[in-house]
Amino acid sequence: MVKKSGLQLEVLSLYRRAIRMALRKPPPSREQFLLFVRYTFRTTASSVTSRDVTAIEHLLRKGRRQIETFESSHVKVCSVSEQSKLIPSLYLRLSNLMSAVP
Repeated sequence: MVKKSGLQLEVLSLYRRAIRMALRKPPPSREQFLLFVRYTFRTTASSVTSRDVTAIEHLLRKGRRQIETFESSHVKVCSVSEQSKLIPSLYLRLSNLMSAVP
């Protein structure tokens, strides 16, 4: 197994924190928060290269502030666009197609 860099570990830690935050929300809105977290991480990850350390550090700071806001007990609902609802199923279909190719 390849050892992960400090920056990779920070990103994974932020993602886990975001998922835990979503799972602590009320059941009716929990799925919306999870969709938001997945969509945000996927779209943000595709918009920056792994070598752009400055951009990644900026996105980490921005993500931490956003999660701190969402962790508040006053935030109970998260609105998710129709586009972001399609992304997880699209990735699932693509990964299934990729694994089927010899």
